Formats: sequence, structure tokens, C-alpha cells
Amino acid sequence: MAFMSLRDKLAAGDSGILLFSLTPPKRHETEQRVKEIAAVTAQRLARLPIDGLILYDIDDESDRVAEERPFPFLPTLDPARYYADHLSAGDLPVVIYRCVGKYHDEELRDWLREADPQRVLSVFVGPSSRGKPVRTDLRAAHATHRQVRPELMLGGVVIGERHARGQDEHLRMLAKQERGCSFFVSQVVFHVNETKNLISDYFYECRARGIAPRPVIFTLSVCGSLKTLDFVQWLGVEVPRWLENSIRHASDPLVESCRQAVSIARDLADFCERLTMPYGFNVESVSIRKVEIDATVELAANVARMLGRGAVAGG
Repeated sequence: MAFMSLRDKLAAGDSGILLFSLTPPKRHETEQRVKEIAAVTAQRLARLPIDGLILYDIDDESDRVAEERPFPFLPTLDPARYYADHLSAGDLPVVIYRCVGKYHDEELRDWLREADPQRVLSVFVGPSSRGKPVRTDLRAAHATHRQVRPELMLGGVVIGERHARGQDEHLRMLAKQERGCSFFVSQVVFHVNETKNLISDYFYECRARGIAPRPVIFTLSVCGSLKTLDFVQWLGVEVPRWLENSIRHASDPLVESCRQAVSIARDLADFCERLTMPYGFNVESVSIRKVEIDATVELAANVARMLGRGAVAGG
């Protein structure tokens, strides 16, 4: 099963993991429309040699910044329910994100009890800002996981931009590791140097403490329009000026964005391999525009080839 391969790779600290991430359909969509979206999604995923799927849990982040959100916030379907009802027919495992602040402790407990640890992994995400009211904080959610379902593999979020500001993101990673996280998934990476600084600090701190570093899955994405680029920056992702200029002034921003994403992947893979740091990639598809979705699938195929997995099956 693909799940065992993913689980084994993460547990063993192997490199070369490849995931594909999605946002569930909007909550206002009809059941028929949700089925149609899921069917098309399943067809796309079947063509990609990936180890698993990530489904995001979306929360309103308007508390984090004063600027108006470039795209309106619209609630989405629960990721676990969407997977169970529409995407779980094959062997493809799923990493379910949980914005834990949205849920009461008992809600998290109920979901952990119901989740199938043979098919489901999770990543717990804390609040988008320090002052945001939460029902469950991240530390409490980790404790609940240990009490209720420690066999369900748990990951954590890692943010290179946060490390650039405070130089302590690697210590957050180690604290999450002590609380049960077996792997990490990054925020979208555009700033390679900040990411290298973080990975280097984490790797050598692990060596100093005599513990094995856990795999870090680097998230890659495309920007097919200037509005998408603005949204990425609104989310807190730092885009270097040179890269922003390359995308803004390209005759085809989508093609340029894809080219740069593959270059970032190669750079990070080479860096991690020289360190012997376990790594993988997550190709993110959150746009509803077909041209951007198609480009994301092509990006995943290019990254798969870079990892030695060959071309897209049937492509």
C-alpha cells in the first residue's frame, strides 16, 4: 500500500518523499458539484507518482494583518470528511491538517478516535496570531494526541520567515519533535536562503543533542497571476525582490513561476543531500483556475522526475 511506503519513509527518515496538497471545496458548493470536483481531482492524482495527499484545514487569518485579504475568505468542507466521502477509494493516504484553535478538545478527541491510523496522518497548526482566541492551543492539542491516538503519525508546520525574524524556528521544531511530531511540512518556499539557514540550524542542533533530524517536506507552489502573488505575500510568505520582479515582468508569469519552483526544489535537494538531512516536497494546489491547477500538476511531474520517479503516468 502507498500508505505503508509513506509511513515507512517518514519513520525511517528517508528522503525523496513527494506529496500533493489541496484545499477542500468551498462549503457552499452543492453535493453534486463536490462530487464532480472530487472526481476530476482523483483523475489528476492517479497520474502522479506521489506518496500521499495533504488536505488543508482553512482558517480565517484576517486577524494576522491589517491589509485587506486579496481573495475573500470562504469556509471549506472539513478535510477529513471530504477525504472519507470522496477521495479515500484508492490506496493514497492523506495528511489531514487541523487548525486546532478552531476545535474544542473533545472535538479533537472524537476525530482522533475515529481516524484510521492505517490511512490517515495529521499536521496540527497553531493560531495565525498570538492574540487570536482559541478553543485549544497547540501544546494542549499535542497532549491530546499523545493521550488518545499516539499511533496516528503527527507532523508539524515549519516557517522559514519566522526563523529569519527570531532565529529560533529550529528550537520550535525540536520542541514539537519532543511532543510527538515525526515530520515537518514547510510553508511555501520562495526564499531559499532563509530556508537553508533554518535547515542548517536544525540539523546541527540535532547533531549537538545526539538526536536524529526528522524529514522536512518543502512546500512548492506556482503564482499564475499578480493577484496570486499578492495573496501569497499577504499570507506571510516572503518572496525575494528578484523573484517577484521575475514573475511580475515575465511574459507568462505562470511559466516563469513553475521554472523557479523547480529551481528551488533542485537547490534544496542538493543542499539537504550534502547535509544528509532527510527531505521531501509537497506541491501545493489551492487555485480554482484550471490553468494554474494544470501547471501545478506539471510542477509535481517535474519534481517527480527530479526525484527519479519518471514522467507522469499516462502523460
